[in-house]
Amino acid sequence: MKKLTQATEQDLIVGLQGLDLNLEAKTLSGTGLVFDEQLNEFHCLWDDSFPEGPERLHAIKEQLIQEGLLDRCVSFQARFAEKEELMLVHSLEYIDLMETTQYMNEGELRILADTYDSVYLHPNSYTCACLASGSVLRLVDAVLGNEIRNGMAIIRPPGHHAQHSLMDGYCMFNHVAVAARYAQKKHAVQRVLIVDWDVHHGQGTQFAFDQDPSVLYFSIHRYEQGRFWPHLKASNWSTVGFGRGQGYTINVPWNQVGMRDADYIAAFLHLLLPVALEFQPQLVLVAAGFDALQGDPKGEMAATPAGFAQLTHLLMGLAGGKLILSLEGGYNLRSLAEGVSASLHTLLGDPCPILESPGAPCPSAQTSLSCALEALEPFWEVLVKSAETLEEDFLEEENVEKEEEGPWQPPALAIPAWPVLQARTGLVYDQRMMGHYNLWDNHHPEMPQRVFRIMRRLEELGLAGRCLTLPTRPATDAELLTCHSAEYVGRLRATAKMKTRELHREGSNFDSIYICPGTFACAQLATGAACRLVEAVLAGEVLNGAAVVRPPGHHAERDAACGFCFFNSVAVAARHAQAISGHALRILIVDWDVHHGNGTQHIFEEDPSVLYISLHRYDHGTFFPMGDEGASCQTGRAAGTGFTVNVAWNGPRVGDADYLAAWHRLVLPVAYEFNPELVLVSAGFDAARGDPLGGCQVSPEGYAHLTHLLMGLANGRIILILEGGYNLTSISESMAACTRSLLGDPPPLLTLSRPPLSGALASITETTHIHRRYWRSLRVMKVEDKEGPSSSKSITKKVTQPANRGSCVGMITPDGNILDTDAGKPTSASPVAASTPDQAKSETTVVEFSQDQTSEAPTGEDTADQTPSEAATGEAAVDQTPSEAATEGATWDKTPSEGGAEMIPTPPALCTDNQTPPASPAQGATTQISPSKLTENLRTLDLNSEAQEAANSQIPEDERLLGEAAGGQDRDASGLTQSFGEHADADQVVLYAVTPLPWCPHLVAVCPVPESGLDVTQPCRDCGTLQENWVCLSCYQVYCGRYVGAHMLQHHEVSGHPLVLSYIDLSTWCYNCEAYVHHQALLDVKNAAHQNKFGECIPHSL
Repeated sequence: MKKLTQATEQDLIVGLQGLDLNLEAKTLSGTGLVFDEQLNEFHCLWDDSFPEGPERLHAIKEQLIQEGLLDRCVSFQARFAEKEELMLVHSLEYIDLMETTQYMNEGELRILADTYDSVYLHPNSYTCACLASGSVLRLVDAVLGNEIRNGMAIIRPPGHHAQHSLMDGYCMFNHVAVAARYAQKKHAVQRVLIVDWDVHHGQGTQFAFDQDPSVLYFSIHRYEQGRFWPHLKASNWSTVGFGRGQGYTINVPWNQVGMRDADYIAAFLHLLLPVALEFQPQLVLVAAGFDALQGDPKGEMAATPAGFAQLTHLLMGLAGGKLILSLEGGYNLRSLAEGVSASLHTLLGDPCPILESPGAPCPSAQTSLSCALEALEPFWEVLVKSAETLEEDFLEEENVEKEEEGPWQPPALAIPAWPVLQARTGLVYDQRMMGHYNLWDNHHPEMPQRVFRIMRRLEELGLAGRCLTLPTRPATDAELLTCHSAEYVGRLRATAKMKTRELHREGSNFDSIYICPGTFACAQLATGAACRLVEAVLAGEVLNGAAVVRPPGHHAERDAACGFCFFNSVAVAARHAQAISGHALRILIVDWDVHHGNGTQHIFEEDPSVLYISLHRYDHGTFFPMGDEGASCQTGRAAGTGFTVNVAWNGPRVGDADYLAAWHRLVLPVAYEFNPELVLVSAGFDAARGDPLGGCQVSPEGYAHLTHLLMGLANGRIILILEGGYNLTSISESMAACTRSLLGDPPPLLTLSRPPLSGALASITETTHIHRRYWRSLRVMKVEDKEGPSSSKSITKKVTQPANRGSCVGMITPDGNILDTDAGKPTSASPVAASTPDQAKSETTVVEFSQDQTSEAPTGEDTADQTPSEAATGEAAVDQTPSEAATEGATWDKTPSEGGAEMIPTPPALCTDNQTPPASPAQGATTQISPSKLTENLRTLDLNSEAQEAANSQIPEDERLLGEAAGGQDRDASGLTQSFGEHADADQVVLYAVTPLPWCPHLVAVCPVPESGLDVTQPCRDCGTLQENWVCLSCYQVYCGRYVGAHMLQHHEVSGHPLVLSYIDLSTWCYNCEAYVHHQALLDVKNAAHQNKFGECIPHSL
């Protein structure tokens, strides 16, 4: 067995010792709470029925007292925000104006309030708003000063609608915006995440940061295609920020009422959490409105308090747990009080209640999510390939459940139950389990020291002392017989009396097994320990637990030992849980051991009460235990079909980014839909960095995050049972990290050094496609265009390389207002900049095409309701897809109308490649457009016609591709020339050149040039043609291009090899990225081809 060299082992130890795991004193505890009765000293003087009133805080206080939460929190005195602090977001003139309201009479207050939208003023409004902002700032100081772990400000008035110089929507000062700027200025915080789950869009917060890449703003809100307040097109998914802030504004708009917990959770899993992990915030602020709760008269949604507990839990895994909630809206007093209470319970570390009816996201939610993902993909590496679409013929109609029609009618609001626990985390370990050892090989990887070293590390870090250590016991025969045959149990028991030679012979009868006289007793003890922990969790003795046991168990079959395993501890524990609960308890088994748990899969493959999810190295069936049992196509049998989920990695170096991608895209969506009552983890740590068998790169921090994310399920009842893991340092640090999470410590900061591997994404996507027929949470819905003509199209997607968000080219910053088209009031916004960041996608350099519009520029009102096609003249911007916003320099010259407020052109709801939103909400801003889009626009451009949408719908999807030489050139590229001919009166003509990607994630697939070199005259292997041939850079086979015989395209589809080199012009094309690539890694092969073609090396290097 291969061992790590001493140098390698030492390097690993040094690296792991640098973790915060070593510093027990750094673990913060305590939840701060600011609640000040002074905040109730204002109300609407002229309307007693106004929904934003003092009774909101009264109801919350009563609820918190009833549940004993006030005494559990660290109380902080509210303070007033200083003018200098408010000026971090608001203008001095505006602050001074608000200050004068203290001295106005009722009539003057009413006159001033009527100049704004949906506000009232009281002589104490200014004082209370300053106190509310200061309350959040006090928590910022406490959290960033390490006084507490997290906090909540229960304040009014709300703040997220307030803008630079404008009251709006009950809000005077923008508390979370001021807090973000304050954290950056006073505490040198570089990156802040603001999450806004209020049912109304926080346009004030968005406008404050829409050009700022240091603040990531995420809002999930009711929109209904702009019919819901604040009626702004900037609230739609199409607005992603401007200038250097492109990609840092994320809007998830709900376009129907009745949205449920499953819809909100899906938005967090598929979009917010992946982007947040890449963004790496140092502080998370939540604009915590609770008007999306069931029963709220404003929101008309159906979320539950338990759902908001889940959202809070998911956010607690970010920024090292530095999380502050600031109360915004919520106008059903009971729902508001329950929602605040649920979130506060979670901040305090209480387990999330089981969701009453989690289900899967509804079709409307999936549509909004798909559009938002499409819009954000160009800016975030982690989102690449995240919106894969399903081939229409993949799902047979009879196998797909019919989706619910219309809004969901919720049951009565459930009151969450919060368990009272004696201890939080149980721990089982018995040194007697070291009695199983290899008589013939002292260096066998499954060695007794594994469990000893883990326990020693837990004790060194003080973690064992924080756990409740439970006594162990051997498993009974009755327990073992729930998963194993009596003959097999008897056979293994008999080994205790065998001689050494007999033991060797008996072990050789199984696959990868050694047996010693103590083997049976140790295996019996390991399984019994797991059962004892199950008993403690189900009885409420502990909330969760960790079993440090050996030998491992997940390979053990009903009748056979296998892969170091004798009794299947996880399987027996699951059956024991069902037995003592008295019913078929819904149990989720997550197996993250690097080897597939063949035994566990077989035991439960016909049982729908147990969902088995395994993530493992498969390597096309060549990795242990070999064969096709771990393939993604294995989904279970009979009634259990769909309840076996295999994510099969086909290579080494899989790490944190890959496992988290699987969690967000597949594991958690399915788990929430299954809604387990108990979670068991086959916690092998042989996928850990440094393991001699796994060859993977998961870090202790990564395991901590995986554990934390699973803890939101099953009312927090989760048990980790040790399986494999053969680097003693790795398994010790990894189990310690997981134990910290179980104890309620926030997961450590996790820096992802790279995006998910393309091969890992392929494995996740393959499993997702297979299981879409069984799990509605994995299905991609068709999009219904509700803003334009009725249509139904699948959401299509181009794989786009993320932007380099550090640069900005050609910024234009027009000043002005954005008009609220429905309310008819000007909304002040910070100057908007539309610019083109350097993007890693194949870009197109476009020479300006000008249209003389000076004489017919319409006013803002004239263009308010124009579609992008109708707005091709005047002020309106040309529509474009998010990925096409990467192109540089294409502008439409526009002349601002005099006196007209600038409008946001109406974006279509359908997020297809040929129909997406304008880039900028301000008139006069640069609009970027790609050549394929330009071709399409010019082909259909008729300034007096209303038929553009019909023309667009007739353009085949493949005509919208940029121009892939090896796999598919735009067949109608000639349309560009034709279009210029049709519009020859244009002032300028567009010329464009393709700029290749400077890097792509598939360069790892490039193999060294064969020793025999390259022959650019080599014919196509399939048809023998000498025209337009390409060479595969993985296997160096030669095939012809698409417009000859398309044999290279066929080769890619069969082999999956991504990169090919043209023997015509020596360009390199990546099928997966759908882009040309030019990188140092390609220099050798390009030089070889150039030498063969021209007799000399390439004159200039990359």
